[in-house]
Amino acid sequence: MINEKTKSRLITLGIVVGVVIIAFSIIFLKSYFVKDSSKDIVQCISEKAILYTQEGCSHCAAQQRLFGENKKLLNIVNCFYEGDKCQEITATPSWEINGKLYNGVYSIEELKNMTGCT
Repeated sequence: MINEKTKSRLITLGIVVGVVIIAFSIIFLKSYFVKDSSKDIVQCISEKAILYTQEGCSHCAAQQRLFGENKKLLNIVNCFYEGDKCQEITATPSWEINGKLYNGVYSIEELKNMTGCT
């Protein structure tokens, strides 16, 4: 039978291992999603596409997060503030590429292919 001191140590060890695993997972996932968002790629996508977003839209925020710090380079129209530019927008996030609208969140790789920024 395990005494209380040993049980306490095992719980502490489990928590530490869990935190380390979570930290490494976050670092890995961040590098995985942001690796293709080089400044040149984001500038190319921005020249060929418009991202339509909306205040309070969690999917819009997720889409922008994929670009990391380079999201400020995107050509973004916030339909909350610029509703006159969003007459054809039925859902956010939406991408306008070559005159066509694409609803939803897309990976940077997908956007590179859609815009020809490969």
